[in-house]
Amino acid sequence: MSTQAQRRRAIFLDIDGTYADHGLAPEAHVDAVRTARQRGHLVFVCTGRPLSMVPGHILEVGFDGTITGAGARVEVAGEVLKDARFEPEVAAHIVETLDAYGAAYILEAPEALHGRTGVDRRLREVLGPIFAGRARHDGVLSTDVDPLEDILGPMQYSDDLRATSYAKISCFDSPVPLARLMEAFGPGVGLIPSSLSALGDRAGEIYMAGIHKAVGIQVVEARLGLDRADIVAIGDSANDIEMLEYAGVGIAVEGGHPAVLAVADRTTAAPAGGGVALAFAELGLLG
Repeated sequence: MSTQAQRRRAIFLDIDGTYADHGLAPEAHVDAVRTARQRGHLVFVCTGRPLSMVPGHILEVGFDGTITGAGARVEVAGEVLKDARFEPEVAAHIVETLDAYGAAYILEAPEALHGRTGVDRRLREVLGPIFAGRARHDGVLSTDVDPLEDILGPMQYSDDLRATSYAKISCFDSPVPLARLMEAFGPGVGLIPSSLSALGDRAGEIYMAGIHKAVGIQVVEARLGLDRADIVAIGDSANDIEMLEYAGVGIAVEGGHPAVLAVADRTTAAPAGGGVALAFAELGLLG
């Protein structure tokens, strides 16, 4: 047995574009997670999705915990260790500003997604053409999950969202570049580009400054007494940058965001190529 295989690793996996595509994971990834855990390693979901948007079949595979909302919520072995939300006054101000400009957005909370009445029609108009161009099958993954329903399924609608408790916002269509709106929110609010790059600068994720995936990993690290050198992170998007930088081994998915590739220690294939399984094997986690 190799030295690498003898060390207990803690692996943190992004979902979209890393562990799965459109919420579906290749069987090789499922088997890799199960095998690694059987061999004593720890495997965690570490996603920008709120818990309400993580498909049940993903979690049923079996993980040691979840970091959702890009670090806002942390759960280990059924215990919630962190559940950060925007302060009510800030949350209401952001909603009022987005509404004033007529932006199409979703408020993300662990228990549900929240949108203004009618935003589903707007999202279908904006996102429909983008998703329509994606392949339905790629030979490894069956991508018959409707990506629009993946977003809209957990939605709850209201005419007034100012009192809603949430951790993050996904904005899909703003009449003005989101960076301009950020000036009104102050230094406690941050912005990263949307993972749907075709939407440009009028879309993005609005989050609590100082909250990111590496913060969630640190909560797990402290609770379980992990050695940072034994932490492995795999991701592909802009919200994965901090966790790849923080991990002892940061692995970027080929074709991922350029800034993610720039900070990674190594790369692996996309889900269709079984990249998570390949990375696990290279690290000696499977045998």
